Amino acid sequence: MPIITVNNKQVHIQELNKGAEQTVVLIHGMFSNLSIYYFNIAPILAKHFHVVMYDLKSHGMSERFLDGYDLDNMSSDLIGLMDHLQLEKVHLTGYSFGGLIALKTALTYPERVNQLVVMEAPDPQDEKARNIIDEYSKEFLEHYVANFTDTTKVQMGKRQMEKNHRMYEFLFNQTSIKADMIREKHFLDEADFSQLKASTLLLYGADSNCRPTGEWLQSQINESELELISGDHNIPIQEPQLIAETIAQFLSNILTKNHG
Repeated sequence: MPIITVNNKQVHIQELNKGAEQTVVLIHGMFSNLSIYYFNIAPILAKHFHVVMYDLKSHGMSERFLDGYDLDNMSSDLIGLMDHLQLEKVHLTGYSFGGLIALKTALTYPERVNQLVVMEAPDPQDEKARNIIDEYSKEFLEHYVANFTDTTKVQMGKRQMEKNHRMYEFLFNQTSIKADMIREKHFLDEADFSQLKASTLLLYGADSNCRPTGEWLQSQINESELELISGDHNIPIQEPQLIAETIAQFLSNILTKNHG
């Protein structure tokens, strides 16, 4: 369980296939952790790429902080992580609020991002979309516990369960996370997507409340394609293999096109 220091913060990371030429950084959503990718999606991507996963601040095993959950800070944390790992340029994949972090980073630091995959990024202006993140966190916890048991063949202990619940309580009730998300409500409206250089894959659930945001993003981002996956906001849980294969194919096709 590697813990590294980035911008004076303790960050939990996991890496697969370090020797690969191209790197994909996977960003999870609010109220979850890197295990959303670790069990199913990352191993498939690691057949082709160096995969980096990390727990956002106050999530998983990363250090806890009371504030700094706005997109500027989260994007700066990501660039700090890349600098620490000496990654000059990467492919970015972000899910839910992590998708907004990926978009913000690609717009602010275009020279650091090769290609972009945005999964189920919500419109921060949409209260329904913000609320779905709360609902999702409960389903994520169940998924995490089930996968922990399936993968390690041991039941998650009561102490570990309580630790996870304490993390959610801390995030919901003691940090600026919700206020910071509301503060970002005009992010998509104010973003200049003509400045986005990275080819972008938009992955959304066919039955997701966030699907209209994916359709709108496709109309705004020049080099983008929208793929609808069977399911709702929880598509990484519902269709992990399909998502991993779709991402791998998109990145491989773009690389072939650029080098062809």
